[in-house]
Amino acid sequence: MNNKSLLYIAISLAAIAAVGVYVQNSQVLPLIDAKNVEMVQQGKPLYYIHCASCHGKNREGEVKEWRVRKNDGTFPAPPHDETGHTWHHNDKYLFDYTRLGGQKMVPDDYKSAMPGFGDKMTNSEIRAVLAFIKSRWPEAIQTRQQEMN
Repeated sequence: MNNKSLLYIAISLAAIAAVGVYVQNSQVLPLIDAKNVEMVQQGKPLYYIHCASCHGKNREGEVKEWRVRKNDGTFPAPPHDETGHTWHHNDKYLFDYTRLGGQKMVPDDYKSAMPGFGDKMTNSEIRAVLAFIKSRWPEAIQTRQQEMN
């Protein structure tokens, strides 16, 4: 075998290995479907158990002025309705933020009070809560958010 053949084989193997590592590290998030009635129904009680105490029973947020920092440097829990910014993020970000908690998802100089729920809910339960939240947005907002995925 000549040097060109060995080089070709080495490059091919490196490319295959790189693709394998990429695929292994890329988590494909199952769809968070606001139109899936079963998923939304599963998420509704979970929202009231885990989320409503901070984000509001009607997803209205902790306080009206949720964009103003508290004395501890954190922001109040934002609304999860169309007036908030939840719909400005793609599903993977929302899922990771909910599972890991805000502090794991933001820059070091930003302070988040959002706890992680990965130890309180399964991945499918987190997706169900997000489906419930998304199902309450106006159709136009749902469409805009879905385009980010």
